[in-house]
Amino acid sequence: MRLKDTGLTAQDIKDKVNKYMIETYERFDFLAETAKDMYLYDENGTPYLDFYAGIAVNNAGSCNEKVVAAVKDQVGDIMHTFNYPYTIPQALLAEKVCTTIGMDKIFFQNSGAEANEAMIKMARKYGIEKYGPNKYHIVTAKNGFHGRTFGAMSATGQPGNGCQVGFGPMTYGFSYAPYNDLEAFKNACTENTIAIMIEPVQGEGGVHPATMEFMTGLRKFCDENGMLLLIDEVQTGWCRTGSVMSYMNYGIKPDIVSMAKGLGGGMPIGAICAREEVSKAFTAGSHGTTFGGHPVSCAAALAEVNELLDRDLAGNAKKMGDYFSAKLETLPHVKEVRHQGLLVGVEFDDTIGGVDVKHACLDRHLLITAIGAHTIRMVPPLILTEEDCDKAVDIIKEAVESLS
Repeated sequence: MRLKDTGLTAQDIKDKVNKYMIETYERFDFLAETAKDMYLYDENGTPYLDFYAGIAVNNAGSCNEKVVAAVKDQVGDIMHTFNYPYTIPQALLAEKVCTTIGMDKIFFQNSGAEANEAMIKMARKYGIEKYGPNKYHIVTAKNGFHGRTFGAMSATGQPGNGCQVGFGPMTYGFSYAPYNDLEAFKNACTENTIAIMIEPVQGEGGVHPATMEFMTGLRKFCDENGMLLLIDEVQTGWCRTGSVMSYMNYGIKPDIVSMAKGLGGGMPIGAICAREEVSKAFTAGSHGTTFGGHPVSCAAALAEVNELLDRDLAGNAKKMGDYFSAKLETLPHVKEVRHQGLLVGVEFDDTIGGVDVKHACLDRHLLITAIGAHTIRMVPPLILTEEDCDKAVDIIKEAVESLS
């Protein structure tokens, strides 16, 4: 929908949002009307270089032509149906995902939080049915992030702050250990622990990649103790980190993996994939969804996955991530640059605020986000070029210098 077709002004739209919507977001003061590839455009056609990508969603670029065509084709056939009949997009996507990442079974959801809820439920049901009623405990990482629904929020290792504040007691059965501390994770496990749940890169936690020792050590420890390794790839999955899935960077495989964001090419979708033995915990009626596996979302996701693979956007993410990070390290006031592929974090010294950099970049039409006091995070589309990187670095440099 274009503004010219509504008879309204941009300010009219903003006023309606302010009057009617429950706001939990810090709004950027521009109207995003259209998008293409690396850019968002306002109602005047002003381009904004998008290093947000809808929060790591538009991996093959905004409004990718093949994804848009797949959506249009599917909408005219079946826009929605319940999950009792077979549908073509769902079947084809299930095969594509499982064979691509080497997993046995898939269950579709609508979002990353729902995918993590399903992963937690499957792990607990598997543990209780196989080992007994007390085998439900899960260990996750401090400063991790797994979503905002109650199970996912409880798994998020930010007790007393962050997304847990003000919502009362969390769901019982989770403990937290310091990220990248293998011994601490081992010590946090008890006789009731069924699983360890981890992000291969802590995105909301400040862009901290897991070490090889940590990830391979967790896999070995879980194998030795009859526990499950759950990997949250909601943000890292589908080529963002230089491999199709981030766990492939470590040469391991999870028992269950969650995904969303970059899978759908801009349409809402989430999923979990599991080993066949573990997947059997979900039986008829034990879990369900009205919109999960939505035909239009599955059609979009199939087109998106094919684009990511056919164009080797994982390879481009690795190449451009290294190039971009090296350029960022030359900027003033930079304390550390952390990245895995094109999940990039820049931590500045104590004189530069991350939120201030974000707003100064917005003023210069570059879209980024901030994490914590002094860190910015960037998750651009994986079609990124050196020219795009250079332009972003120039803008960030100008923004930082304006704040010095």
